[in-house]
Amino acid sequence: MVGKKLSILSLTIALTATLAACSSNNNGNSSSSTTPASTAPSSDASPSSSASAEPKEDLTPVTFTYFNANSQVPDIDSNQTEIGKKLEEQTGVNFKLQFPVGDVNTKIGTMIASGDYPDVLAPDTAIDKILDAKAFIPLNDLIDQYGPNIKKVYGPYYNQMKQADGNIYFLPFSAVVGDYQPAPTIEQGAFFIQRRVLKEFGYPKIKTLDEYFDLIKKYNDAHKGDDLTGFTSLTYDWRTMGIFNAPMHLAGYPNDGDVIVDMQTHKSDIYSDDDSTKRWLKKLNEINNEGLYDKSSFVNNYDQYLAKISSGKVLGFFDYEWEVDQAIQNIRKTGNDDLDYLALPVVFDQDIKDQYLDPNSFVDNRGVGITTSAKDPVRIIKYFDNMLKEENQVMIQWGFKGENYEVDDKGRFYQTPEEIEARKDNATNQKVGFTYFNYSWPMYGLGSTLSDGNSLAVNRQPEVAQASFTEGDKNILSKYGVQTFSDLFAKPDDRPWYPAWSIAIEQGSPAQIFQQKSKDVKLKYFPKLVLAKPDQFDGIWDEYIKEFSKLDVKGFETTMDGLIADKIAKVTGSSN
Repeated sequence: MVGKKLSILSLTIALTATLAACSSNNNGNSSSSTTPASTAPSSDASPSSSASAEPKEDLTPVTFTYFNANSQVPDIDSNQTEIGKKLEEQTGVNFKLQFPVGDVNTKIGTMIASGDYPDVLAPDTAIDKILDAKAFIPLNDLIDQYGPNIKKVYGPYYNQMKQADGNIYFLPFSAVVGDYQPAPTIEQGAFFIQRRVLKEFGYPKIKTLDEYFDLIKKYNDAHKGDDLTGFTSLTYDWRTMGIFNAPMHLAGYPNDGDVIVDMQTHKSDIYSDDDSTKRWLKKLNEINNEGLYDKSSFVNNYDQYLAKISSGKVLGFFDYEWEVDQAIQNIRKTGNDDLDYLALPVVFDQDIKDQYLDPNSFVDNRGVGITTSAKDPVRIIKYFDNMLKEENQVMIQWGFKGENYEVDDKGRFYQTPEEIEARKDNATNQKVGFTYFNYSWPMYGLGSTLSDGNSLAVNRQPEVAQASFTEGDKNILSKYGVQTFSDLFAKPDDRPWYPAWSIAIEQGSPAQIFQQKSKDVKLKYFPKLVLAKPDQFDGIWDEYIKEFSKLDVKGFETTMDGLIADKIAKVTGSSN
């Protein structure tokens, strides 16, 4: 896949986690705004007309296994975290949380070959392989019997969640509850530029790609002895978005993956062989020949890429915030605001409206499911349902009142400066459980609002966002006359199919084979195009187009047209 939801999010997001870039009515349970996270809710979902006849919830201690392919963090028992311990008190359930070491697809392939799975699995990009292997059990009956909160949260999205056989096999991470709360910061794609570059030239307004690189060149030329890198990229493993995705954003489209989609006709277009991609690569070729491009971009692994950005020597890059958040946080820890970055909505030409911000959307090709190896699916689905009580969603995202967040006399959630700082600390996040529970479980989407109007996501709460801004943040925002970083970007247009990259494509199908082969062709030719001498570029581009045209471009577009039409019908309610 070219795009990836989320997150990581930094996961910020994050996916992101996109990856990531979801609306519905407020379906959360009401709770007191003053004590939502400190009260242990009852875990039984079924009301009874007679208190004496109400069945007693089974709290017998039990431990299940959960493999989460979305993150690479230390394995742990969930009850070793404060959030996990509270959830265990409510349900009796503990999880052995396991995460990948090495290649995720290899690990998933081993599971499939052996038929031995963890009880619960979030397979990330390998979800289609798990579905093809019939490794997830259907959840429909379990939800009907034991999942009232699951119904409330996911009910509006059932049409999108059902597979061809009518079954729901996994629960996605992006079901927005309540009013959609946009992020005040940039969580997705952008052209990042170091603040010292903008500062040196009086904070100019940058809109076009030429303006962006002209400014980087101007700064680099003025600081020849500083061993700076003008621009860097990454093409490691599945992390190819920094090279592959830029043309669609520059042309004024959001991240729909391999295609751009016409707003009127809803027809898809592969842009990898279009003038937009040629124009983008030619610009990289130009800056490479001016000594501004990082030649190691095509050989660096992910850790090397993050280390390079963390060094403070890189003036600019295009990427998704959730992918580079770790490096940006490393820079912020230095306290040197000049080395921090500003995300810009750069486009090709002045008359293009940027569309970097994700529209409200539901990503239905990532999620968590119960496997055929599960020892007790009923206890697991009850645990999931209990997680989706609003007070538990508050605990999972905000933590514990008086320790991780506060509530003012109007019921608004906020954090003290110390609490804001603590959320940046990996050890604290692991101890409380934010590292392990904030994502990859049944959850309200991060754009959700609670029944009392507070934001589910801490960083989307206006009070927290404003308090989180450093003096450097406030200064650069004032220079550009905006209140938040997302104010620099155009509002997203409504796209009911969005994101097209999340639409499931059958493994082994011609469309899936096209995706892999087109990626291979791009990885073969993009380095040649960028690193070539200027007079060689057009010839190599012709070779690339000749090779790319051997692929069934039209067939893929036709397949995507049908899938996009189906998704629009599901989202708009014109299909059952």
